[in-house]
Amino acid sequence: MEENKVKTGIQGLDKALHGGIPAGNLVLISGGAGTGKSTLCLQFLINGAKLFGEKGLYISTEQTAEELHRQAEGFGWDLDELETRHLFKIRYFDITGGDNFIKKVDEMVAEFQPKRIVVDSMTTLTDALLISGLTEDSAFSLVQVAESVSPIPRTEQVIAKSILFRLIQELKKYGKTALLTSELPEEGGRLSADGISEFITDGVVLLHFLGIGGLDSRSLQLRKMRYTDHDKGYMPYDIIAKIGIDVKQEEGTSILMK
Repeated sequence: MEENKVKTGIQGLDKALHGGIPAGNLVLISGGAGTGKSTLCLQFLINGAKLFGEKGLYISTEQTAEELHRQAEGFGWDLDELETRHLFKIRYFDITGGDNFIKKVDEMVAEFQPKRIVVDSMTTLTDALLISGLTEDSAFSLVQVAESVSPIPRTEQVIAKSILFRLIQELKKYGKTALLTSELPEEGGRLSADGISEFITDGVVLLHFLGIGGLDSRSLQLRKMRYTDHDKGYMPYDIIAKIGIDVKQEEGTSILMK
């Protein structure tokens, strides 16, 4: 139902979602470099704050707050004003510095009470946790259960997937609508860098970029979205100054946010 949908504020995307993202869904935004993953996530939170008065929390493991502010300024988005109104917050986590990610996210969500959450990116987060050894006990418990069923070596890949599963389950418990970014492997065959996010999240949005002979072509696909019907074909989109992501509905036309 429409009242249980969270609108992205990107009208072409909301139309393809038949009204928006089902409230409480965790949605994977997967794409290669330059496809606009961070831009879409910023736009999702900014539109929520400006159009609907909904608090948005941007959790970054790659770009600092200063870098995200600079990116937003390029589209004419005033993050300072939204932060002053307590509608927007950026939290940068230096995972390699020993941040206890899950504990601090719990504290931030409890304190700020956002309706929308972004985690950018799950790829960096899981890689850094694996390298630094900041694994939760529950993550290793998942590995032990798996090994008791099928006695295989405790490989880094198994541990990384267990960590990711634990993190996504933690995010789900908040009941917030969240976007999680992941790098899309160039070789294909998977919908995320880790190969598991697409199965345990509620939705998957794929962003594709193709550059040929100096011409750029971008397309978006709603590969999966639980609890709602949605358009399933490829939709062209642009990244436009002062607007952000612009999803085209029909060839030669587009719907822009007013």
